Amino acid sequence: MAYKTGSELVDEARGRIREISAADVKSMVERGDDVVLIDVREPNEWNLGHLPKAVHIPRGNLESQVEGLVPREAKVVVYCARANRSALAADTMQVMGYTDVHSLADGWADWMAVDGPVEG
Repeated sequence: MAYKTGSELVDEARGRIREISAADVKSMVERGDDVVLIDVREPNEWNLGHLPKAVHIPRGNLESQVEGLVPREAKVVVYCARANRSALAADTMQVMGYTDVHSLADGWADWMAVDGPVEG
């Protein structure tokens, strides 16, 4: 059996998901679009700041918590620091039946680069 690296797993997930730019997410937030923002970073990262109205579900808890917090038919944007955990999370959510899920391309750094609003 050939083993895969973490980078290979992330790359494969990126091939199965849709990514969305920070500028597009910022526009959605500014318009008040009906979208669920999921932050899959660790608690210490969340505490330093997060997208307004985001739901915090650390990547390690996603599978056990997301169904109770987010309806499968919701439009979802998942994000993390550099878009690796969010790519894996978006891929997992698709397997779980979520049909309108995106990963924030380039993650938190890109959000900061477009001067996106921050809470916390």
